[in-house]
Amino acid sequence: MLKDILDYDSIYLACGATDLRRSVDGLAIIVKQEFKMDPFGNYLFLFCNRSRNRLKALSWDRNGFVLYYKRLDGAGARFKWPNEPIEVRNITVKQLRLLMEGMSIDPPRGFGDITARAFY
Repeated sequence: MLKDILDYDSIYLACGATDLRRSVDGLAIIVKQEFKMDPFGNYLFLFCNRSRNRLKALSWDRNGFVLYYKRLDGAGARFKWPNEPIEVRNITVKQLRLLMEGMSIDPPRGFGDITARAFY
């Protein structure tokens, strides 16, 4: 039985591109060695390829790993994936939903802090 997204303690996104030829063991090694995190925890880890059209998610489920895979179909379909290489980011369920719908989880660049401006 698949776990409900709300049952995870945290969702972590691997920023930048990941070689998705890696499977369960290779992704678990990235989590452990590069991010210094526990791949056996109650977490969901997300990885995206260089073209931003494929995604893998890894989680531990009591007695084994679960690997989810999503490939976008259609010309030009891309995930709005954060580009910071070799960084892991804790995201919310709402941010995950935005990513899955093709939206960015980062604020637009160049606008500054619009909350500090007065609009009359």
